[in-house]
Amino acid sequence: MTGFTVDRRTALALGVGGAASLALPAWAQQAATLDTAVDSIVAGFMRAFETPGIAVAVVRKGEPVWLKGYGVRTMGRPGPVDTHTRFGIASNSKAFTAAALAMLVEEGKLGWDDRLTQHMPEFKMADPAVTSLFNVRDLLVHRSGLPLGAGDLLYFPRSNRTVQDAVRALQFLQPVRPFRGGYDYDNILYIVAGALIEAKSGMSWRDFIRTRMLEPLGMADAVPSLELLKTSNVAGRHARLGPPVRGVGPMQVIEPDESPVVDAGAGINASIADVAKWLEVQLALGALPNGKRLWSADSATTMWTPQVVVASSDGPTALNPVRSIMQGYALGWFVQDYRGRRLISHSGGLSGQVTQTALIPSAGIGVAVLSNTEDSVSGGIRNALLDHLLGVPAYDWVANYVARSKLATESAVAALGDGDAQRPAGGPSLTLAAYAGRYRDPWYGDIVVTERGGALSIDFAPHPQFASRLEPWGKDAFRTRMTPGKGEDAVISFVIVDGKVTGVTMKALSPLADFSYDYHHLAFVPVE
Repeated sequence: MTGFTVDRRTALALGVGGAASLALPAWAQQAATLDTAVDSIVAGFMRAFETPGIAVAVVRKGEPVWLKGYGVRTMGRPGPVDTHTRFGIASNSKAFTAAALAMLVEEGKLGWDDRLTQHMPEFKMADPAVTSLFNVRDLLVHRSGLPLGAGDLLYFPRSNRTVQDAVRALQFLQPVRPFRGGYDYDNILYIVAGALIEAKSGMSWRDFIRTRMLEPLGMADAVPSLELLKTSNVAGRHARLGPPVRGVGPMQVIEPDESPVVDAGAGINASIADVAKWLEVQLALGALPNGKRLWSADSATTMWTPQVVVASSDGPTALNPVRSIMQGYALGWFVQDYRGRRLISHSGGLSGQVTQTALIPSAGIGVAVLSNTEDSVSGGIRNALLDHLLGVPAYDWVANYVARSKLATESAVAALGDGDAQRPAGGPSLTLAAYAGRYRDPWYGDIVVTERGGALSIDFAPHPQFASRLEPWGKDAFRTRMTPGKGEDAVISFVIVDGKVTGVTMKALSPLADFSYDYHHLAFVPVE
């Protein structure tokens, strides 16, 4: 079942379900129509995906903010999601970091085109030429030449590494394209941006965000880091942990696992009431309701101006009726066409939660959807809300997202098998003891492979929670069996030369693995 049919949802969205609505004043009819429409949209998705909880905000210039929570904070527990339930907004935090830099630019403490080494002499990329050319703006726009998710495994999930470790690691991360030669999303350069904010403001990133943004905006529920979240009204985390792999199977409760190292790229926790205030100041181009400004209209324009092409296409398809002709990345925001309008948006994904923020400035509207599940329901709800607010013909986004989910699941099961992944042909060419040893990657750190009782096991120094036994998995390769919910299983491949191990590489076992499990960027060598 996919919830309401298109005809039924159209009737609900238009508010023609009964004659009583016609007797209401115009403003009341509009409020009732929005309430009914959002309720029906969210209910359809929650039924189809067994979603525990959702929070929604709708912001319209000149209209009262619309807020509502749905479902429960944590599956199996009675606490409801309300307008003050805190969610991790994840990469929606990036726009806050961009705005913080814009404020420092306006104060004359740095410039967008300043070379970064002018302000951070310790900054170093693998190529000295890139180091010398890298400017402040480059931190925010994903055009560094580094691959998708480069370095994420250093601090995600939670590890024992620091912000300084992330800055030092940059020199060991290898590019996959020329500097400013194209788009690849990363988090590590936003960590550097947070360090830059501290260096130029004299405040930690956390304190800057709290005192210069959250407090002036009246975001009373919000904190700049999960570590600072001290309340019981917090959305739980939910994921499908298999079998055969994460992303498939029944919904389960999991624990948060993000590191404070990534706060400047993904750390803010906030309620839907808070996020609505953030959308309002964005639509007001930095102006607060009292007339004061957090940033200028010129800075708002700068932050919404695309700097790199993300994707281009011929437009909508059957599976994606709003596929953009052109999508770019600006400073902490994606910018693209949507139903003939300019859409400014971002998503945020953590273990067990996915969130969306979106603005259509020409229509004076903004929406936010916060979910406590890894399923992609928030994106579908966002699209359905935008369609309703723009007055376009209703489209069955529930069915669309059910079809997308089914396609992804079927592809994963086809690759891995119904009950477990299919073991490749081949096996060890050496004695198991010959694979044992300590191995080091220059940016990640060490792994230790040990042999005991005729079996191998592995420990990851930065991530003790990844500790696992190893099972043969093809020629000179082994797979992990990590505790469910503690990490994505990996395939560990040993490079053998003249009967000795000379290197170790890895890749995620699952085709559904989040890109932040960037095992494939690791290149270990033996430590004598």
